[in-house]
Amino acid sequence: MNKQHVFSITKDDFVFEFFRCGGKGGQKQNKTSSGVRIRHPASGCVAESREERSQHQNKIIAFRRLAGSPGFRNWIRMEVARRVGLQEEIELRVKQAMRDEFLKIEAWDTKDKQWKEINHE
Repeated sequence: MNKQHVFSITKDDFVFEFFRCGGKGGQKQNKTSSGVRIRHPASGCVAESREERSQHQNKIIAFRRLAGSPGFRNWIRMEVARRVGLQEEIELRVKQAMRDEFLKIEAWDTKDKQWKEINHE
């Protein structure tokens, strides 16, 4: 199976925020912005780290958290599908799965205090 390069993500695709955080270090923690928060605007995912005293170490930890997050992984899958041209097929499958005969719509009946199925014919 041949692998092909579909797209790249660079550090320019992320927004970095640095902040002061508590923890080990005494007065040093009041002077050093070692906490790191990384945002990926395209996917909406955010990860942060404040465990280490080093900003560099916290940046590595935050990147690993972001890359491992389910939201970011789903965004990558959808982006690859869109660029390869499979997004239309995925949307068609979702549309077929959301047909009325597969949906069960319920509403809360205040009189009987229970959920009742609504016929959507």
